Amino acid sequence: MRVGILLPTFEVTAERARDVAARAALAGIDGVFAYDHLWPMGSPTRPALAPLPVLADVAARHPALVVGPLVARVGLGSPEHLVRGLATLARVAPGRVVAALGTGDRLSSAENLAYGLPYEDAARRREHLSAVAASLSPLAEVWIGAGGPTTNGIARALGVTLNLWDAPIERVVEAARDGRVSWAGPTPIDLEAHLDALREAGVTWAVLGPGADTERLGVWRREDRVL
Repeated sequence: MRVGILLPTFEVTAERARDVAARAALAGIDGVFAYDHLWPMGSPTRPALAPLPVLADVAARHPALVVGPLVARVGLGSPEHLVRGLATLARVAPGRVVAALGTGDRLSSAENLAYGLPYEDAARRREHLSAVAASLSPLAEVWIGAGGPTTNGIARALGVTLNLWDAPIERVVEAARDGRVSWAGPTPIDLEAHLDALREAGVTWAVLGPGADTERLGVWRREDRVL
């Protein structure tokens, strides 16, 4: 199982993200990821960096790191724009991009509305999600953020990875029976035991939230490579 960390991108500059990425690379962590929000959830006065430029910068600096948004949301731009952006990132870092995609939900709808962007109904967002995922599958590893049965069915129909956010192990085990699964979420107190359980459940990637201990995560990854 590979491991990654979310970069701190709710910042005015990318310096902290660069620092965390450098420490992740030094520790032997497999990849770094970035949120795709116009502001931190529930905090519209705080800053947020666009994920793809930050990830392109990090990928150029650290050729061993996999990079990807977690998750790039359809509806913040046209499907064509999203495909072009992720395809460009794949050219910067060939073979090292995870195109993690999501539909967004009512919790993120305020971001669209504040900037005059349409917030389309769930069926239309899923239609865009399916089209974007199909377009990107030849270029990068694709994940789809887990949601209701219809959204999850898109991932299974396309044969791409279903990403579960902060899901309990029991749900991970159940989802892994139907296809590839990745996990992302806040860092648990019992980090090593949690990672062991995710690996045993068949998870392909575990991505920890910003602030995770890169050294501790790197130690687990090195020991996992020995097994």
